[in-house]
Amino acid sequence: MVLEGYRHWLAGFETGSVAPWELTLTLYSELLGPAAGRRAMSELSHFVRTLRQCAACPLRSFPFGAHHVCRDECLALGLIAALQHGQEQTALLCLDAMACRPLQQAVGAAAGDFAQTLSALDQHLLPIPQGAIEDVLSRATARTIH
Repeated sequence: MVLEGYRHWLAGFETGSVAPWELTLTLYSELLGPAAGRRAMSELSHFVRTLRQCAACPLRSFPFGAHHVCRDECLALGLIAALQHGQEQTALLCLDAMACRPLQQAVGAAAGDFAQTLSALDQHLLPIPQGAIEDVLSRATARTIH
């Protein structure tokens, strides 16, 4: 749900079409119910918009439905999971790799709101070990440059 929502939201920005955003609402409403789906989508939207404000290079994602996960998607998932599980060091590692320093606090707050909303709706990501995030960062050829 987090990954597909993130992919849909970025696709909406990339294409200038609301169709991917409508797909997000449909997905979230089917999984959570209409009111909770709108609430979760609102927090997802805030997170992605805030993250896009600070990214000097385009955020990358695979098309929705893809069976792979790219570096930026791993960092987004890692950040939300870390915030849900109180893994402060992992959250900071993800933030440092995906957000410019001046906006890290805003990105972290938006991600925290999204993570908290999902938790309140009984939607929890599995914890992602910090070592897994470090491995992704060491292997990735793309770097976020700010």
